[in-house]
Amino acid sequence: MKYLLLIYSNPENWDHPIYRETSAFRALPPEEREVLDRQAQALGDELRSSGELVVGMALADPSAARTVRVRDGMPAVTDGPFGEAKEQVAGGFVVECDSPERAAEIAARFPDASLAAVEVRPIVATSEDA
Repeated sequence: MKYLLLIYSNPENWDHPIYRETSAFRALPPEEREVLDRQAQALGDELRSSGELVVGMALADPSAARTVRVRDGMPAVTDGPFGEAKEQVAGGFVVECDSPERAAEIAARFPDASLAAVEVRPIVATSEDA
């Protein structure tokens, strides 16, 4: 099954990898930052080697986002995602693995999980299914 791992963050700027742009990461001692960087690299290498990584993506700053709503047949486009929280979706990964537990295990290993949040969502259909 495929899972979407949504990376949430509240970065100071939107360079990537996003976890490095947070005040929480910058507040860590250098040796702890190096550990997180090594963990992120090792996780990426592992997922590529195992074939579990389908795709990863980094999103632009939320100020570049547009939200589209259609009401009574009329489209309305507004600037930004206008999230209720300070944290916004910063990017994501699609992984293909055997269970939701494995997907959660992978999500927990992203540095972003310890600095903000990673949401795990099963994918029920893709454009490939159409």
